[in-house]
Amino acid sequence: MRLPTIAFMSVLAGALICTATASARAENVADFFRNPAPDARPQVAAIPRETVDYNGPYAPGTILISTSERRLYYILPGRQALKYGVGVGRPGFEWAGVRSIIGKREWPDWTPPPQMLRRRPDLPRHMAGGIDNPLGARAMYIGGTLFRIHGSNEPDTIGQAVSSGCIRMTNDDVIDLFNRVKVGTRVVVLR
Repeated sequence: MRLPTIAFMSVLAGALICTATASARAENVADFFRNPAPDARPQVAAIPRETVDYNGPYAPGTILISTSERRLYYILPGRQALKYGVGVGRPGFEWAGVRSIIGKREWPDWTPPPQMLRRRPDLPRHMAGGIDNPLGARAMYIGGTLFRIHGSNEPDTIGQAVSSGCIRMTNDDVIDLFNRVKVGTRVVVLR
């Protein structure tokens, strides 16, 4: 089954907005993995990173994000994947598509876009990178959008749908993924 092309309407993405069009195949991600967890519902508690068996169509080096499962998989050689817990877009800020990583930053600065400042005038106009920055320890920029896969100074949001479209990870997990991913890495986001 194929999802229709989604036209993004300047959707706020955490600290960013998306102005791209994307499409992705609707798939049951759990079918790609043997022995999935019996209860794959999103969790509030810390979600441990783990290596899982993988039997899907995506090549090693691909980032696969299941927003409904609130998990990110980094596909490894040998039919395995690293599975991370993530925070995803809240209702109205969900998205799907196939893109690639176009940039990476350690301790990135954050400048809220005008759309976010209109909704939240209390936010700072700019925040230098650091432990209090909402983008956390690392950010990987997703091409064709203004979305990022980034760390978080709010680890309790991992496993939740609370962002404005960005994919949040714990700082430990985003550092691990950042060190594995290269610019050009394919990113597949499924709803």
